[in-house]
Amino acid sequence: MRHFLPSLTLGLAACGAALPTLADDHWPAPVEALTKQGLTIHGEFEGPGGLRGFGASHSGGEVAIYLLPDGEHAIVGTLVDAEGNNLSEAALDEHVRAEQFAQVWQELEESHWIADGAPDAERIVYTFTDPNCPYCRQFWHDVRPWIEAGRVQLRHIMIGVLAQDSPAKAAALLGAEDPAAALHAHSGEGEEIAPAAQPREIEEQVFANNQLFDSLGFMATPTTLFRTGNRVDRIEGVPSPERLEEAMGSPAP
Repeated sequence: MRHFLPSLTLGLAACGAALPTLADDHWPAPVEALTKQGLTIHGEFEGPGGLRGFGASHSGGEVAIYLLPDGEHAIVGTLVDAEGNNLSEAALDEHVRAEQFAQVWQELEESHWIADGAPDAERIVYTFTDPNCPYCRQFWHDVRPWIEAGRVQLRHIMIGVLAQDSPAKAAALLGAEDPAAALHAHSGEGEEIAPAAQPREIEEQVFANNQLFDSLGFMATPTTLFRTGNRVDRIEGVPSPERLEEAMGSPAP
């Protein structure tokens, strides 16, 4: 099971979010040299100890650059304090990932999902659900305390990737007269959803959800996404009790 810790790097790189970049007319020579090696600079920040920092990205992820006081040398990597705490991640979140996190969350909001839980819940969580996924059903049961307490609305983005009839079943759930009730019967009570012909619009919704799942680089169901401050984190598969509380809020109801 892979986690987006400390960030949603894999999916962000795949989604191709457009980021603001700094003009290069004031970059110090070592930073400019790094851009010629393929790094893109997105933001400048004040680092610890008076260091001048830059948030950068490349095809493999994000990195921090620290310009030394002489202005002629730079270090690329992670800055830690005396306790070993990573001091670079917060800067990368603010200057590189913030726009990407916002775009990913917007794409989730605009996808086609079935709401499970109160519309005024204090927390919104998204999960990619395949009707043929037994782990999705287990996850559905595991989150009942938060859903029934009204604390979380879990939005199931219905996809069809595991079996030949998965797209048709996902479309049947999205196109049901009462999608929430249909999902409850399917996931909670074990009723198998019968694939049935759906309007082309519904079929296209499943296709669009599948494309989003692929574009974010996901492979497992369920894949669950939640916000921690301005960050977006994910859990693949059925989460451990600790990770479940991280996603849904702790302590458990």
